[in-house]
Amino acid sequence: MATIKVENLRKKYPNGFVAVHDINLEIEDQEFMVLVGPSGCAKSTTLKMVAGLEDISSGSIYIDGKKVNDLRPKDRDIAMVFQSYALYPHMTVKENISFGLKMRKHPVEEIEKRVAHASEMLGIKELLDRKPRQLSGGQRQRVALGRAVVRKPKVFLFDEPLSNLDAKLRVQMRSEIKKLHERLEATIIYVTHDQIEAMTMGSRIVLMKEGHIQQVGPPMELYNHPVSRFVAGFIGSPAMNFLDCRVEEDNGTFSIATNDFKLPLQDYQAEKVKDKIGEPLTFGIRPEDIRKKRNKKELYTEGFLKGSIEVVEPIGKEIGIEVSTGQDSFSAIVNSNAEVTAHEEIELVLNMDKIHLFEKEGNESALF
Repeated sequence: MATIKVENLRKKYPNGFVAVHDINLEIEDQEFMVLVGPSGCAKSTTLKMVAGLEDISSGSIYIDGKKVNDLRPKDRDIAMVFQSYALYPHMTVKENISFGLKMRKHPVEEIEKRVAHASEMLGIKELLDRKPRQLSGGQRQRVALGRAVVRKPKVFLFDEPLSNLDAKLRVQMRSEIKKLHERLEATIIYVTHDQIEAMTMGSRIVLMKEGHIQQVGPPMELYNHPVSRFVAGFIGSPAMNFLDCRVEEDNGTFSIATNDFKLPLQDYQAEKVKDKIGEPLTFGIRPEDIRKKRNKKELYTEGFLKGSIEVVEPIGKEIGIEVSTGQDSFSAIVNSNAEVTAHEEIELVLNMDKIHLFEKEGNESALF
């Protein structure tokens, strides 16, 4: 397959709006890289510039070490799968899959072989004589994948390909695309707004915001070590809790103080924030890092607090709860065996190794 390198890539429109701000990115051979972010963050624009479907204002794009800025899309040896399946309605599945190869004047025997191999791999062998209108959404997406696979390109580009599918089918297709990546040993750039897709599919994630790259790394690195409040809030479901806080010190003991409670910091945490005493900060903790206190005699080193349950949401093996401590409120996830009822008092334990602190100024960078 191929490596991809993006250097100082910028997109500025005639009206002066800058969509992509001088981004730099390297994608390894056979890597599954996911571009993720909220609507309007320019992830699709970035993908289209790599594909040659969008002009770049400045910067360079290299595919397998070759600069492709001035190459037309068909000359970049890439294949793209769009959100809309873009199938020809008057053609059969077989004709749709083979159309690109015919346009490139591949031998008939080779076309037949490639179509047979792709249809077998994607489980659409029995559908080759059907027209797109006779197919389900998932089947149409497989045909679109087949059209890309038969090309045997250096790079596969996916632009939110699962957005039009229902939730159950999206899960199935996520798995199929991951298996396809392994079989083809392909280099893939995959764009999505869905952080669950990004977490479950990518070997690395590029999280974007307003045309800037916020963080690049393996999924669990972004989950466990977000570099900013934005990253922490975007990655993870349910979302991280955020509360206003400040660091306090009493006789050498450091703690986090919110409107309603105090939590003791461990020594390695205190070392990172000892110069932030009294400054306004943001405290973050994920719902899954909060649990119900098991018994009165329980020994623990974690943070401890009491609150009142406002909402109970059973979600199978776990229960989501909204807890109020007075002025503050937050979400927690407890085991389904936990006996919890709306409006009752609850004692909770926070895993203090999993807490985060963020600046309130600038990019709201993580302190830890």
